[in-house]
Amino acid sequence: MNLSFYTASVGAWQQQERLNVHGNNIANVNNYGFKAKRPVFSDLMYDYINGAQGDELPRGTGAYVVSADTDFSSNGYADTGRAMDYAINGDGFFALWDPATGDYSYTRDGSFIMSEYQIEGDDGQLESHWYLSDGFGRFVMGRNGRMVEVTDENREKELPVGIYDFVNTNGMENIGENRFVPVEKNGQLRVGAGTLLQGYLENSNVDLANELSKVIESQRSFTYALKMIQASDEIETTVNDLRS
Repeated sequence: MNLSFYTASVGAWQQQERLNVHGNNIANVNNYGFKAKRPVFSDLMYDYINGAQGDELPRGTGAYVVSADTDFSSNGYADTGRAMDYAINGDGFFALWDPATGDYSYTRDGSFIMSEYQIEGDDGQLESHWYLSDGFGRFVMGRNGRMVEVTDENREKELPVGIYDFVNTNGMENIGENRFVPVEKNGQLRVGAGTLLQGYLENSNVDLANELSKVIESQRSFTYALKMIQASDEIETTVNDLRS
């Protein structure tokens, strides 16, 4: 069969993947702390000899989306006036600890609340304390690497919220809810260089005008790929008619 069929089908498929990335960005344009994704394409002819899905498609069938890189640039801050809202001016993340799994994740979304957590007291009995959390059962880590306790005395003051960072943030895995986890190439955890802003939240860095233009571009490319399939079909039909 004509190779143009495969090239066009991969093109249409990957433009749909690209459209999904930009559509998700647009859906989160007003989501505090959201970081936009940027689709990255790779040439199938050079990188994947067996095609996009193993042996399903032949080699040399165009390009495909290898990843959706995260843009960690900042787009300003919103003044909320809430004492438990925090933003980071500069590089770094807030660290969240999930007591149910023991896992850590990292976010730029500082819309925190206080949640109850029980710890063992000096007498061996469980005591209830209140700590800064994201409202989903995960607790914010402080500058000392421990949970940030909230009391009647400090709840309106700036709490010692920790700022953490990595040598390289490219390729961090997005696990949803504006949270990221590091991969091997990100290196070791370190203290972030950013400064804490109380009473502010970081705006989404989605550029709506740019995203809308990319959506139109993807739709046009998708249409052209389908027209290529139609043209290839007409050529095949003509060839078959000549043979008969």
